Amino acid sequence: MRHLRLLLLPLAFAAGTALAQAGKPADLQPLPAVPPPPPEIVPFDDALEPQVTIRKREGDTVEEYRRDGRLYMIKVTPPHGVPYYLVDTEGDGNFNRMESLDNKVRVPMWIIKTF
Repeated sequence: MRHLRLLLLPLAFAAGTALAQAGKPADLQPLPAVPPPPPEIVPFDDALEPQVTIRKREGDTVEEYRRDGRLYMIKVTPPHGVPYYLVDTEGDGNFNRMESLDNKVRVPMWIIKTF
C-alpha cells in the first residue's frame, strides 16, 4: 500500500501540471522588462551610522557610540551583572545613567538640521 502511494504521487503531480497547462490562452504576451531604479535614489551613506568603539577596562566591556565624532552614549557591561548605559540626553557632555534604553516614552530624536 505504501509503495502504491509513492508511485501515484508523481503521477498525480504530472497530471496536475498537464491540466494547468491546458487552460492557458494562446494569445499570451511576455511581460515588459523591469525598468532600472530612478536616478534620484541616494546610495547608503556609512557616515550616518554611529561609530562604535569596544574596549575592555578592569573586566568591564565598554562600548562607546559616536555620531559625527561626538560621544553620545556609553554602554558598560560588567562581567557579572546587568549592563547599564550612560547617555548624553541634553547634548552638553553630561552623561546620565540609565538601566535600560527603553523608558517607554517615544520622543522623536531625529537630527533635522545642525548648525
